[in-house]
Parts: sequence; structure tokens; C-alpha cells
Amino acid sequence: MNIQHSLTIALTKGRILDETLPLLAAVGIEPTEDLESSRKLIISTTVSSIQLVVLRGSDVPTYVRHGAADLGVAGKDMLLEFGGDGIYEPLDLGIARCRLMTAAPKGRSLSCNSRRIRVATKFLNVARAHYARKGVNADLIKLYGSMELAPLMGLADEIVDIVDTGKTLAENGMEAREEIAEISSRLIVNKAAMRTRHSSVMALIDALSTVLKERGMLAGE
Repeated sequence: MNIQHSLTIALTKGRILDETLPLLAAVGIEPTEDLESSRKLIISTTVSSIQLVVLRGSDVPTYVRHGAADLGVAGKDMLLEFGGDGIYEPLDLGIARCRLMTAAPKGRSLSCNSRRIRVATKFLNVARAHYARKGVNADLIKLYGSMELAPLMGLADEIVDIVDTGKTLAENGMEAREEIAEISSRLIVNKAAMRTRHSSVMALIDALSTVLKERGMLAGE
């Protein structure tokens, strides 16, 4: 992998980070410090021209879009919510897979045609577009966590949230209803960086593509 330019890669905290690091290690990029214990905000790597920053998922597209980071790894849910302006999405890494879905208490039927429904979510843009496509009048309530609590406490009729196993929904008497999108983590690139650091960005994309292909994880394989 021939990296001729300095690159900053923004990574998403949590599960996505845990599943991204082995892919980067496979192409020779490893943090020089323990990310769990280090207090540094910018982390150097075993490739001297590449550094990492670890951010909240919602911040990764923003850093990449504005050029503070050249590349990033973000969930497709964040890209759907915040849009792709200023960003290329060249590679589906196939990690941190889940689904973005609507959910409601088990057995509760909603007469969407006769009244407005209240929907709790942190994905306001995605939810707004989903219910508009269905012709449903939805009042959206923004929450940042514990979505399942909203219908149980009478705050909302439905939620729009990420569903992995569905265990949390079931334990709270809820069930998934409609799938809005399949979610996985994507490598994203700042459009200006793709032009000005093209050879280095493509070297990284090609290296990761090779690893994914070898592991049978490349989309379309």
C-alpha cells in the first residue's frame, strides 16, 4: 500500500470501531496506542502518514464532509440521516450489520389513515421521508436513547430505530414492524481529498477491497 500523502481517518466509537480496527490492521494500519485507555484525541498509527480520530457516529460524516478528516467509517444510518453532500461512499465494509426499522408495542394496531401518529426517533430525516412515502401524518419526537420507553410511557405510538437481534424490543413488549433500510458500515471519502490525495486514497480503498474480497465480505461477491 503506497500512501504518499498524509491522511486522517475518522472512526465511529463502539461496535463499528471494534469491527473496523481488524480491517485496518489487515492492511497494516494499527493505532500506536490503546484506544480504550488513551486520552489523546488524535492517534498516530503504524503508517506514519496516517492518523486516526475516534468520534460519535453522527459526527463522522460532518468531519469528512468539511474536510477535517479525509476519510471515515460510518454506519449507513448516519449517511441516510445526514445526507451525502461532499462525500463519496466507495466501499461497503459489510460490518456492524443491522436494520433500521419501525417498531410498536405488540398487538397494537394503528389506524394511520384516520389520525396522526406520534413517532419517537433520533433519525428525524429518515423517519420523515419514510412516513411521507406512505402518506402517513407523523408527528416526530426527537430522542437520543431508550426509544422503547416512549411507547410504553405514552409519549409515542411508534419508534424508528436500529434493530440488531430484536431482543431489547421483545423484552419491552414491542415488535419490529417495517424495515426502512439494511444498515452496514461504509468507508466514506471527502470529495476534495479524493482529488488532491487521489493516489493515497485509492491505495487505501484498493487495499481494503482486497481484504474484503479475500474474506468474502465484498458487496456483490
